[in-house]
Amino acid sequence: MKDELQNLKQKIEDTKKLLKIEKLKLKMEKLGEQMNEEGFWENQESATAISKDYQDIKEEVEKWDLLSDRAGDLLELLKMVKTGKEKKDLQKDFEKLQKDFDDYEFFLLFDGPYDKNNAIVAIHSGSGGTDSQDWAEMLLRMILRFCESRGWQTKIIDESKGQEAGIKSVMLEVKGKYAYGYLKSEHGTHRLVRISPFDAEKMRHTSFALIEVVPEIDNEIDVEIKPEDLRIDTFNSSGAGGQSVNTAYSAVRIVHNPTGITVSCQNERSQTQNKETALKVLKSKLLKLEEERLQKEKQELRGEYKSAEWGNQIRSYVLHPYKMVKDHRTDYETSEPDKVLDGDLDDFMIAYLKRIKE
Repeated sequence: MKDELQNLKQKIEDTKKLLKIEKLKLKMEKLGEQMNEEGFWENQESATAISKDYQDIKEEVEKWDLLSDRAGDLLELLKMVKTGKEKKDLQKDFEKLQKDFDDYEFFLLFDGPYDKNNAIVAIHSGSGGTDSQDWAEMLLRMILRFCESRGWQTKIIDESKGQEAGIKSVMLEVKGKYAYGYLKSEHGTHRLVRISPFDAEKMRHTSFALIEVVPEIDNEIDVEIKPEDLRIDTFNSSGAGGQSVNTAYSAVRIVHNPTGITVSCQNERSQTQNKETALKVLKSKLLKLEEERLQKEKQELRGEYKSAEWGNQIRSYVLHPYKMVKDHRTDYETSEPDKVLDGDLDDFMIAYLKRIKE
């Protein structure tokens, strides 16, 4: 165990260097000085952002320092053990230390600029009528179950129900640490193959639905939107929101003319709130669009770009004639689609995060 423990301690120290923990300590010190300045809380928005930054850095620093100290203490204790029982206890402590390191190491995959942010998820049914609308609702349930397992808060911003079953489209806000970092793996076209419950002849059908995932951006991130580029429509809301929701034009639809991006919001209690939420989503989508444009340019230079068409689905879910879910980006697959559709997405997300680091 001694060699394994020494190797683990070295891994921890190497990771601390990779994370530049010492520089983070200096940054934390400067932020602490700012927080102690007179009048710091006069600007609530700025003060909240600085405090959050300080707390995030503090948690990261303390987490890795504690892990390093635990490894050092175990090495010292190992020199003093005499009985088999003491060695057995130390083995358990070592295994716990190894597990904690593996868990912390996983979060190193979340190094994108917005990975810690909340997420906005939109699901749209594809061609295929009722089957695709039902598939979109199945995907909504899958995402909601995953979020529930993480203890995240979810809120439906806008929803358009299908005529017979399912949903034509839905948009929801997901609040939770690393929500975007996790859920970005679900961005793309999802394909379902099954015996249609809506077909009297019980024929096999293929359905498509698109999941969009964008980070919820902070107010300090400036995304330029010219008022003359927007078309803002109001209409009767059909969602939750109080007694006047169906009698007043509280729902808002915003169209960004240069890009054609359309965002609707109808589940807030007033037209003003719906407009603010829709603008926030529009800014997030425009930021994501710009990132995708830059990424496309990089990929084209490398000769790897593929357009986002229906045929380029990211994942296939086959329920008949066999059972399988396969991610076409990572080749990760499982023969338990029921578990996946019930929100068990961790393995797919881990495979995706590791793939984009290669």
